[in-house]
Amino acid sequence: MQAAKTAPTTKELRKQAGTWLKELRARAGLSQIQLAEVLEFKYYTFISQVENGFGRVPTESMEAWARALGADPSAFARELLSYYEPEMHRLLFEVKS
Repeated sequence: MQAAKTAPTTKELRKQAGTWLKELRARAGLSQIQLAEVLEFKYYTFISQVENGFGRVPTESMEAWARALGADPSAFARELLSYYEPEMHRLLFEVKS
């Protein structure tokens, strides 16, 4: 008997978001410390927490993160929404009238 495929958990989705963010940071040629400096964070450990799935990019700083990582802010926010709020993402971008 095959187990039914279940939707990813919040923890799994945050981990996936972190992996995606880490890839963007690497492509931008930034270390966690450098990204923290660009974003004017006192500590780089917040970057580490987000990349490891223990935190999320705050909505109010998504644009700054996107610009620091060389990403389009709208596309960046849309991608993060797919991880952080998958049902909201589905309703906004996938449901057809």
